[in-house]
Amino acid sequence: MTKLTRSMDDCRRTTARLHEAAAKRILVIDGAMGTMIQQHKLGEAEYRGDRFKDWHRDVKGNNDLLVLSQPKIIRDIHAQYIAAGADLVETNTFNAQVISMADYGMEALSYEINVAAAQLAREACDAAMAKDPSRPRFVAGAVGPTNRTASISPDVNDPGFRNVTFDQLVAAYKEQVWGLIEGGSDLILIETIFDTLNAKAAGVATLQAFEETGIELPIIISGTITDRSGRTLSGQTPTAFWYSMRHLRPFAIGLNCALGADLMRPHLAEISSVADTLVSAYPNAGLPNAMGEYDESPDDMACQIEAWAKDGLVNIVGGCCGSTPDHIRHVAEHVAKFAPRKVPTIAPKMRLSGLEAFVAG
Repeated sequence: MTKLTRSMDDCRRTTARLHEAAAKRILVIDGAMGTMIQQHKLGEAEYRGDRFKDWHRDVKGNNDLLVLSQPKIIRDIHAQYIAAGADLVETNTFNAQVISMADYGMEALSYEINVAAAQLAREACDAAMAKDPSRPRFVAGAVGPTNRTASISPDVNDPGFRNVTFDQLVAAYKEQVWGLIEGGSDLILIETIFDTLNAKAAGVATLQAFEETGIELPIIISGTITDRSGRTLSGQTPTAFWYSMRHLRPFAIGLNCALGADLMRPHLAEISSVADTLVSAYPNAGLPNAMGEYDESPDDMACQIEAWAKDGLVNIVGGCCGSTPDHIRHVAEHVAKFAPRKVPTIAPKMRLSGLEAFVAG
């Protein structure tokens, strides 16, 4: 990891613009990266590119690697989402930490991938702002959940077994966040959280990276309710999840993935009622069909999200799996006429969380 050249004063000015934009309108985050990559029908050779043509393992499916092997494709996807109306552009780094990169033997590339991914998103945002300086665009450094869980044993015969430690998660995440900061991210997005303990490791790592780099950025935390039970995979309700993560003082808290907009609404409404910060939500384009495809049209998805905006539930909206620039364009158009959710004043009390939330007094 190298010494950063960014100025904290520059970051403060960008953060101020982010807060100013969020006070004026509902912000729009982009849609699915994987869905757009799939449209290019890339094979093993395309994933490898020239640099990795002799790599000792197959790399097809390593979408994060494309920021090095096919950077134009990734930059163009960012540009398409910006043209559709996205204010926040996620870096192509969902699995870009050493734990997930081990599947391809590419752990040593993790830092470089994060730097390059943030730079590509930065280039796309800067190009858009050069054409229209009145509308700022922000790079959200995407931090995914990894392919391991710190709370649940992968072995049903050994409930106490874990295949990752908290400290290993912190180390992996910190390297990733360092790279995202160096590449020019404006905020850190800890997303698709199915295990709150993983997310807490990401939070610790992010704060450590801020301290070590001297750069402090806003944080968005986005959990995943995995099914109709209304809980994360590790068992928490939306309110308990918020109580577990509120110590990070995030710019926004919310939900993404797993559910379509219709099934996400009650869980989103719960978070909106208890969180004294902004609320974000970017659902899938419905639930996957038998072929693993997403059938919800841009207009159908946008109409459901419009109801969230009308009822004052959200500050940031967008799309997750199955969504495209067309989905984001419709969402942006449908929410533009509504004011952002007003952050409630929550009375100070002791608030604790296990699987359920607890409020004393």
